[in-house]
Amino acid sequence: MLFMAEMEVRLPPDMPAEQADELKARERAYSQALQRDGRWPHLWRVAGRFANVSVLDVDSVDELHELLSGLPLFPYLDIRVTPLARHPNAIDPPEPVAAHHDQNARTGQEGESNV
Repeated sequence: MLFMAEMEVRLPPDMPAEQADELKARERAYSQALQRDGRWPHLWRVAGRFANVSVLDVDSVDELHELLSGLPLFPYLDIRVTPLARHPNAIDPPEPVAAHHDQNARTGQEGESNV
């Protein structure tokens, strides 16, 4: 199941810098582990804000809640979650450029298009 999560960080202005830095380091480690295991496939910074838009891929709403509530910054996050479904007009993403170059190298057509 795919979910979009919009997260805005709201640290208290009087939070000691050392505490904020420690929370951010723990948040980085936690979120990167979830990215590596495939449950957090997209993480995008919102320009100009201490915020992100993420796509999470989990098996259930309960797993989503567990994942989000496990974030070290969770007590300081304003999170809005939207369930996602594939759009009927969506096409499959194009083949990555690297794969195209690999295919050209195998066929001896470097620099030429196979399209």
